[in-house]
Amino acid sequence: MTGELQDKVAVVTGGGTGIGEAVARRLHREGAKVVLGGRRLELVQRVASELGGKAVACDVSVEAEVADMFAAAMEAYGRVDILVNNAGFGGGGLMSAEAVDIDVWDQTFAVNTRGVMLCVKHAIPSLRQQGGTIVNVASIAGLKAVVRQIAYGASKAAVINMTQSIAFEVGKFGIRINSICPGAVVTDLYRGNAAARGAEVGASVEDDQARISSNSALGRLTTCEDVASGVYFLASGNSGSMTGAYVQMDAGKF
Repeated sequence: MTGELQDKVAVVTGGGTGIGEAVARRLHREGAKVVLGGRRLELVQRVASELGGKAVACDVSVEAEVADMFAAAMEAYGRVDILVNNAGFGGGGLMSAEAVDIDVWDQTFAVNTRGVMLCVKHAIPSLRQQGGTIVNVASIAGLKAVVRQIAYGASKAAVINMTQSIAFEVGKFGIRINSICPGAVVTDLYRGNAAARGAEVGASVEDDQARISSNSALGRLTTCEDVASGVYFLASGNSGSMTGAYVQMDAGKF
C-alpha cells in the first residue's frame, strides 16, 4: 500500500468505534501504520486486526496508561509521526447549570481535556525526533454554546485553546498541531444526547436528525468519514503550514 502517509506511524485514541475507527481506516488507506488506544480492548483489537495495526488498552485520563500506549507504539514501530486525540466523553447528557453533577463535570474534563494534554505530553518526545502532526478532535460545541451541554462544550473549548497554545511550543521541533470541530455526527454519543432531548418533547432520534439537518447548509449531518477526511488533511502534508488552527466540519450549521 502506498499513499501520502506511507511508512508513517499514527496513534489514534478512541479508535475502536465511530469517528476513531473511521480515522484509523482512512489513515491506514493512505499508508500509515496504526496504533489504536481505547478503554475497551476488544473494540480496538477488532479494528487493529483488520488493519494489521496494534491495539492498546488505554484510559487517556490515566497518565501511566498513556505512557504505556506510547511505549508500545515505539516498541512496535520505533517512531510516532501522527497523534489523533479522538477519545471523548459526552458530558453525561443534558444538565442545567443549576443541576450540574460535578462528578460528571470532572469526568468530562478528565477525558476530553486532561486526556488530550496527557497524550500530547507523551507524544512530543517521539514526534520531535523527526517532526510530525497532532490532530485534536474538538467539537462545534467548543465554538458555539449548546444549551445544557455545558461540561462538554467547555471541555472542547479548552481543547481548541490548548491547541493554539501548544502550537507555539512545538513548532520549533517541526511539529504541527491543529483541531477539528465536527458538528453532529451519528455516533453512540450523539444518539444518547438525541434520545435525552427527544424524551423531553416526545421526539425520536430520527426527529432530532431531521431538525439538525434542516438547520444546516448541506441539509444533512456530518459523517464519520467526513471527519476522517478532515483529520487526514490536517495530519498530512496537504495542510502545509497550518498549525494552531481549527477546521469546522458541521455541514454548515446555522
